[in-house]
Amino acid sequence: MKQIYTKTGDEGMTSLRDGVRVPKDDPRIETNGQIDQLNACLGVVRSMLDKTQDSAPLQLIHAVQRELMTVMSHIATPEGSSNPRELHVAEITAQLEQAIDSADYQGGFVVPGEGSRLSAFIHLARTQARTVERRLWSLHREHPVDNAVLVMMNRLSDYLFVLANLKE
Repeated sequence: MKQIYTKTGDEGMTSLRDGVRVPKDDPRIETNGQIDQLNACLGVVRSMLDKTQDSAPLQLIHAVQRELMTVMSHIATPEGSSNPRELHVAEITAQLEQAIDSADYQGGFVVPGEGSRLSAFIHLARTQARTVERRLWSLHREHPVDNAVLVMMNRLSDYLFVLANLKE
């Protein structure tokens, strides 16, 4: 069996891409940790979506999850290094906007949990998307983040709000 631990982080350091060592509380690591948590929340949402009905939300959330992995890779790439993984955040943002614009959303705020369990989990993912957005803006002041990533995160939380409040 492959060994899962390396013990290289036992002293509070971890690696960016290209092996650059940084503290585990470096803003890039914190931001990626928040993105990882968002991706896990989206995984729960995706697992709860009805796979026998409209698969558009299922497919879009899966596309977002895959793109979040690419975003994390870019955040972990030190300045001056290149990253071979191409960002597709503009395309994802366009898909999110199209889904928002075509949704039968009536508006208004709700208390999470007053709808279905799925709706409550979507709201949880939405709040985590907002946390990620705030971390990205903090990171952006120290380590510039592609503006299209910032826009996508804002639109993702909008999409999740609409998705959580759609009539079931």
